[in-house]
Amino acid sequence: MNLETEDFSYHLIRNELLQDLLGKDHEAILYWLGKSLARKYPLESVDELIAFFEKANWGQLQLVKEKRQAKLFELTGPWMGKHDSRCYQLEAGFLTQYLEQNLQRIAAGSYSASKKAVLFTIEFDRHDSIAANN
Repeated sequence: MNLETEDFSYHLIRNELLQDLLGKDHEAILYWLGKSLARKYPLESVDELIAFFEKANWGQLQLVKEKRQAKLFELTGPWMGKHDSRCYQLEAGFLTQYLEQNLQRIAAGSYSASKKAVLFTIEFDRHDSIAANN
């Protein structure tokens, strides 16, 4: 493993300790923790969202496609293509909650990772309002 010094502590916590601590349910727990973080750090725009991802050292985020009932985001970072085994459920949960808050629609997020980027798909129902579920 060849990690830069400033990335080493992040790697230890993110890719080693959290998986050991959370066990077999770590992916599901990270998704819900991401949603919780988004509620604690409400953002008003995609620009703020992008800046948050950079500040959190999660990578460079970009909105790549908007559909009627989905938004697709791409995440890149210098660790990709290397020996990184992280799951991206934390980020998926954060993006899902961000869209729920800003669109006031129930949303669900998923991701697919390659060696070059992670693609997040956040789907929502235009007719399933959060207010209708409260």
